[in-house]
Amino acid sequence: MRNGFFLFDTHTHLGQALHSGRATSEEDLLRSMDRHGVDRSLVIPFPMVEDFHAAHDYIAAAVGRHPDRLCGAACLNPYLGEAVYRQEVRRCREQYGFVALKLQPQYAGIHPLWKRHRYVFETALENGLPLIWHTGSGIPYSLPSLLMAPAREMPDLTIILAHCGGGGILVGEAIVAAQFCPNIYLELSTLMPNHILEVLASIPPERLLAGSDLIENTAVEFEKILGLEVAPEVKRAILSGTALRLFGGAA
Repeated sequence: MRNGFFLFDTHTHLGQALHSGRATSEEDLLRSMDRHGVDRSLVIPFPMVEDFHAAHDYIAAAVGRHPDRLCGAACLNPYLGEAVYRQEVRRCREQYGFVALKLQPQYAGIHPLWKRHRYVFETALENGLPLIWHTGSGIPYSLPSLLMAPAREMPDLTIILAHCGGGGILVGEAIVAAQFCPNIYLELSTLMPNHILEVLASIPPERLLAGSDLIENTAVEFEKILGLEVAPEVKRAILSGTALRLFGGAA
């Protein structure tokens, strides 16, 4: 809790990253949350891991120990095969109660317009999970505009554009995508405060979320929202209201 606001971090990672060698433990994340007043976090495996089963099991164990602080999301490479992908996402939902599915196209190389990979979107929809799609680095697969087609084809699927285009580079694309597709939501990590105000000029706060991505970003990511000169109810929606509605939990 900070300044009277419940804080829900919708973009955190646990485990060992195969691509970078980075490691974040359950204890690391909880210490960061406590230090910065974060009440609840959505926990996602790093996009490249050595063993996706083990990565999901590790997160599930952490969630089981701290169900009031953490909730889990699945993330695995779709090129493992459609059957494996569908089965693992279903396992995470049914066995562990995971509440979202994440895809990092920078490493998976999945194009939102390729029909061959429509099962990624179908898997999220069939399991009732919001699909979090990394945007920014990894172009062309991570262009926000490319998510408009699947969003229009599957209006009952919630699609969250992580990083809202990435550092302000493609924030305009993310805004347009959300304007034309009411089931597209925007997660605001990496944006500057002026970018967030730009987003707010076009997209209601009920479709915006706060996230840190990495624990050293936590203070900056939440302070930039807390410091905005906007109404308290706008801050509250971004800091936790939208996330609580999508992922569950109580403020």
